[in-house]
Amino acid sequence: MDDAAIVALYWDRDETAIAETDKKYGPYCRSIAQNILSVREDAEECVSDSYHSAWNAMPPRRPDSLPPFLGRIVRNMSISRWRREHAQKRYDGMESLLSGLEECLPDPRGVEEAVECRALTRRIEGWLEGLDRDDRAVFLRRYWYGEEVQALANTWGVSPNQMAKRLQRLRKSLKRDLEQEGITV
Repeated sequence: MDDAAIVALYWDRDETAIAETDKKYGPYCRSIAQNILSVREDAEECVSDSYHSAWNAMPPRRPDSLPPFLGRIVRNMSISRWRREHAQKRYDGMESLLSGLEECLPDPRGVEEAVECRALTRRIEGWLEGLDRDDRAVFLRRYWYGEEVQALANTWGVSPNQMAKRLQRLRKSLKRDLEQEGITV
């Protein structure tokens, strides 16, 4: 079933919308949740909750593209769940993923106005568009989808150390780009 038909099911309040969503995008959503949460049962629950959230969001919202719409919901719910479950504990997986970007992004408390936040988003999107296809894919797969460095290294046929250095160069490039635009990091 195509995305427009699935969205139409949501708008018609037809419960088969969730089954069709899971049939088409279940593996995609589960991989995002699994990369962030690492526990299959938690990931499954998060995906299920994300479908419920999509149900509540449509209508009034009609997404232009269903995969990023669902991916964002799953990712945000997974990160929220991870933070809730690790509030008192140190956890190297997601902690290191999020901390890897701290050095090249401004503190969110410093970006108080929505306009500034949108400008930052546009600047990061512009930076991503300026990367070659492989660098963009590596960056997004690591920092959006939460893939492990080892998995990225295997995909690109390099050592984990080489992949870590590549990611470090990308973070430094992002930091330089933001600083050149006058964004305090």
